[in-house]
Amino acid sequence: MEFKDYFYFGIIHKTIGLNGVVSVKVDVDDINRYKKLEHIFVEENKQLVPYFLQNIVIKNNEYIQFQIEGVDSITKAERLITKNVFLPETLLPKLKGNKFYYHEIIGFNVIDSAHGNIGAVEKVLDFSYQDVLQIKQNYIEILVPVLDHIIKNVDREKKEIHIEAPDGLIELYTQPQNNNRDEEE
Repeated sequence: MEFKDYFYFGIIHKTIGLNGVVSVKVDVDDINRYKKLEHIFVEENKQLVPYFLQNIVIKNNEYIQFQIEGVDSITKAERLITKNVFLPETLLPKLKGNKFYYHEIIGFNVIDSAHGNIGAVEKVLDFSYQDVLQIKQNYIEILVPVLDHIIKNVDREKKEIHIEAPDGLIELYTQPQNNNRDEEE
């Protein structure tokens, strides 16, 4: 589920102590930007529910602890474990040039220097080893790594991403496969 005008901040992964403090594993570049939050939005039943914060403790670059108003026991905090946390997009710093947030480029056309328009970004796949643009061209899926040497320009006004794909990458997806090994034998 996606929520327009909000971004995924992290997931509530455990309780801390007996007084309802929760620990959130965050998915942001600079956790210190969020040390003065007044509220968060928690996904419950496919809706975003606001929770107001009483206290915030940043543990490291991956974890932040929240004391949530009205969540004053371990029992109340446990019902929040594994729930996704979102924040308004207005809290994100504006990016310029070839830097972008993954949610902002959904629907952008991808223009390859050799093949022209290869399709629109459907989503960004977040693999542990590398992030990848998932592009749809008619009924074909094309996967392009999100790497600085491949992404040459992001044109937000035209909603285009200009790339220089490695030799053979686009053809791997767009040309029919020759699986007639039996004929060769």
